Amino acid sequence: MKYLKPPQIFYLVAIITIFTFSIYAQTPTPTPPVEEDNEPIKVSSRLVVVPVSITDTSGQPVLGLTAKDFFVSEENRAQQIERVSDAEKVPLEIAILFDVSASTDAMFQFEQETAAKFLQEVMRPEDRATIFTIGERPVLLQPRDGSAKSAISIKTIQPTKQFTAFYDTVRIAADYLEKNAPAGTRRVIVVISDGEDTYSEGIRNAMDAGFKKLGKKIDTLDSKSLYQLTVTNRNEASTREQNRVLKSLQNADTVFYSINPAGNSYQLNKATQFGQSNLEKFAVQTGGTAFLPKFQQVTSKDNLQNSYNLKKNQETLTTIFRQLANELRAQYLVQYYSEADFAANRYVNLKVGLNNPQSFKVRARQGYFVKQ
Repeated sequence: MKYLKPPQIFYLVAIITIFTFSIYAQTPTPTPPVEEDNEPIKVSSRLVVVPVSITDTSGQPVLGLTAKDFFVSEENRAQQIERVSDAEKVPLEIAILFDVSASTDAMFQFEQETAAKFLQEVMRPEDRATIFTIGERPVLLQPRDGSAKSAISIKTIQPTKQFTAFYDTVRIAADYLEKNAPAGTRRVIVVISDGEDTYSEGIRNAMDAGFKKLGKKIDTLDSKSLYQLTVTNRNEASTREQNRVLKSLQNADTVFYSINPAGNSYQLNKATQFGQSNLEKFAVQTGGTAFLPKFQQVTSKDNLQNSYNLKKNQETLTTIFRQLANELRAQYLVQYYSEADFAANRYVNLKVGLNNPQSFKVRARQGYFVKQ
């Protein structure tokens, strides 16, 4: 009989031990059945950012508010606020959009000077401005930069006699901020325009499609009928473009402000009235303001009166930019996590306010589109 030597015995015992442990480890341990009611529920949430401006009765910013001062409801359901940041702690990303089309007026140069001064006063070293022009196509005149270079860029803008691609420019500016502005910044678009659009891609395509649909019938229409048809096609296209622009503004968490240089003359015809309604809709839906100054005529035959009116108009514009600066200083970022299971692209209604409103003015976005 052949006996194993001690080292061999040691290795044999070790192999048997490892093999036994391996078999034991692979043997499943009986587990009690899991009842369906006890299964964990998987909840997904998304961060919603709501820019909110709070001003008092004199238009001055209300500062020092915290999360406990605000309430937010989403589709009439109260939400738990995660965080509130005030303007002093959050960098500003502002896009200035200048209308250089034929709809501009004699106030153009002063608008440039006042806007440039506004940027230099309201922007801090960490803030950034982007400059676009609104003409027959959107032009990015200056990418994100500081106040000094931005002010110089504004002063170089020259008015033209081009068509106006208003919708395209606002949408592209909003998309630019969404892609390039750092997360957690306050995003603002300030438009100096009458809001009329004559040349955005959606408007042109709708007009062309309308004429092509008529075919040879177009030769049988009188001028009045052709004009009415043109207006109908343009208005239908404008409604679609409004929705596209609003979605871009909401997706970028951007607040829309506007100053209409047409002043009182916006009431002259339906086109100018529609332009002002564009500005008001975007401002209300995003929590901004559509300023409509009461400018006086500066192109009459009375030069002395024109000079006087121009001075009054300059004072009015300065006051508007001062109020705009106050609103930006009064801007908070209210953030919460929504756990509602809404379908992609659905518009969700919001209501934001103060628990103790007093006589304060609250401006906030009225909803958002659920991103895919």
